[in-house]
Amino acid sequence: MGRHSAVPVRRLRRLPVLLAAAVLLVAGISWGAVVLVRARTGCAEPVTLRVVAAEETAPVLTRIASALPPGTGPGCGTVEVQSRDSLRVVEDLALPQTGAPHVWVPESTLMLRRAREAGADIPTSGRSIAGSPVVLALDEQTASTLGWPDKTLTWSDVLGSADTALRVGMPDPARDPVGVSALFAARDTVKDKPDPGAAFAELLRRLSPNMVAGAPELFNRLPSADARETLTAFPTTENSLLRHNVEQGGRGLVAVYAPLAPALDHPFAVLLGAGEAERAAADRFLHAVEAPEGVQAFADAGFRAPGGQALRDRSQDGRVVSRDLQPATMPPADEVDLILNQWAGINLSSRLQVLIDVSGSMNAVEPVSGRTRMELTREAAQRALRLFRPTSDIRILTFATKLDGDKDYREVLPMAPVSEQLARGAEATLGAIQATPDGQTGLYDSVLDAYRTARAEWEPGRLNLVVVMTDGRNEDSHGISREELLTQLGGLADPKRPIQLIGIGVGPDIDVAELQEITAATGGQAFTTPDPGQINEVFYAALSKLACCN
Repeated sequence: MGRHSAVPVRRLRRLPVLLAAAVLLVAGISWGAVVLVRARTGCAEPVTLRVVAAEETAPVLTRIASALPPGTGPGCGTVEVQSRDSLRVVEDLALPQTGAPHVWVPESTLMLRRAREAGADIPTSGRSIAGSPVVLALDEQTASTLGWPDKTLTWSDVLGSADTALRVGMPDPARDPVGVSALFAARDTVKDKPDPGAAFAELLRRLSPNMVAGAPELFNRLPSADARETLTAFPTTENSLLRHNVEQGGRGLVAVYAPLAPALDHPFAVLLGAGEAERAAADRFLHAVEAPEGVQAFADAGFRAPGGQALRDRSQDGRVVSRDLQPATMPPADEVDLILNQWAGINLSSRLQVLIDVSGSMNAVEPVSGRTRMELTREAAQRALRLFRPTSDIRILTFATKLDGDKDYREVLPMAPVSEQLARGAEATLGAIQATPDGQTGLYDSVLDAYRTARAEWEPGRLNLVVVMTDGRNEDSHGISREELLTQLGGLADPKRPIQLIGIGVGPDIDVAELQEITAATGGQAFTTPDPGQINEVFYAALSKLACCN
């Protein structure tokens, strides 16, 4: 497929009030409960089919469900559609729950993969019910400076521009499938460079500073009075761009298409927990979605057919794309993981498990400052929160011996983005950590369990790390041996899904060789100093090492 023209989305006369209504539904409806009349229809055994869907498709599915007659026989009953963030669904499906959905319609098959990686027992794929290409959105002024409308713009024109005023935003690829698609499109723009790898790394560095958690946030950073917050280009879906321009009266953003940007395919996945009756109800609902009336509902909301075919003729709207597209599909998991690891190495968006030693020796006073090792370590941990990107995820655990029943460790802060941790008072929580007077250093068991958790929760597109801060050596005679720890760490390590163990050892009692051997088993590294007063410098050195070498 050749490159497509940049398109102003103006005066969308044929995208009617229905699309505007869909926008309102997205903004205002969380649950669409369609209660079907039962007694008068012969539905002897009504079923409640629970459907969760991504924000873009939930209003359309609600509309289709509301027009669905109750029917008779297997699968008759009620359809409930809930709009839900796909990452939240991934987390929910990985845990046992009551009232679980029977059908999930995420924005991309990639989210089904993510859920399986998180431990959810769900299908690997679903039936695509709509398509939306990933495009590069430009404000019209920026597009005109690059030669539009006389020139057919490409992603290379935008990303390769020398215009220093051009600021390109990026949704976090570790969270948003739009970001993953954008990485593949961006890589294609440098394939003909003398050194494509170096050129791609440089391009990622340019995109990284303007990263946000998800694509919808980028619309809040369009040109405004605050130049620091302004973005002039960013990846999004064609559907989101259309909806934005409808809200703006048909003006505002120009779409630039890329043949190698995988489209969002909106898979209809019947989850494995659905019973026979719910599966019959799902089949009935899917049939309605794919019926002419259902297809029309998706067309009215600005979607394309699953294969990229245009569902309505918009040729009278000027230079709006009305022809069929052939967008790329999401590459295999290994290829996605590879490009996300490249992004993580540049971006330093992380997923961390941090272990803090609270054994009795942490109450020792450092002679120069007159402060305890615990005080210095708490302060380093507090500062560390602000060293990572707000989108980085972090969990904090303390360890000694038998802190939580037979476990040598206890969770202090659950896994959450740094921005949320700070908003919830994480610094105060860390400042309240106390050493256990009689506690020993249960290093081996704590490290192994934290690493196992990191392996189970491994997330592509991030630096997955386990960081242990300690002032001593393992003292738990009832735990595993060093040999057992090294063997198990070696078995858990996977070069395709790297998780580095970073050791930060301070104080005269640290066993440097022990810490180096443990961290080396995962491809990690130990940073040590006999002076507890240097813990901040050691911590920063560790992070700098990660920044330069990943």
